[in-house]
Amino acid sequence: MSDTTPPPIPSPPSPPPSGSSPETHVIDYRAAEHLLAARDPRGAVKLLDSVIAAHPENTAARLLRARAFFAAAQLRPATLEFELVLEREPDNAFAHFALARTHERSGRPEQARKHFRLAAALDPRPDYLAAARFEE
Repeated sequence: MSDTTPPPIPSPPSPPPSGSSPETHVIDYRAAEHLLAARDPRGAVKLLDSVIAAHPENTAARLLRARAFFAAAQLRPATLEFELVLEREPDNAFAHFALARTHERSGRPEQARKHFRLAAALDPRPDYLAAARFEE
């Protein structure tokens, strides 16, 4: 006699743990924007950590976290995040400008000048052009 018992039916996927649904990540992202605007960059970083853990490819979340790191004077993490954004979006003028400001604040004027100029070349806004100091 052969065993013709069908294989067991797999369990349905379990729901995401509490607090980690896609909707929650959108809410956390928006709340992080508000915290950064309210001058609470550390609170913004905490919210964005879970968003980025779930969606590491999300460039907008990484850019917001880079801004929050900069606002919290955490310049090394800010630099790393801005660089990661630029690896994915090399034509992001704002990311070049913000990375330049980070380098400037970190005492690296040559790297700052390079990214100020790239920002101005990509988007000739008056503030980017002024920072690029093309006349020098």
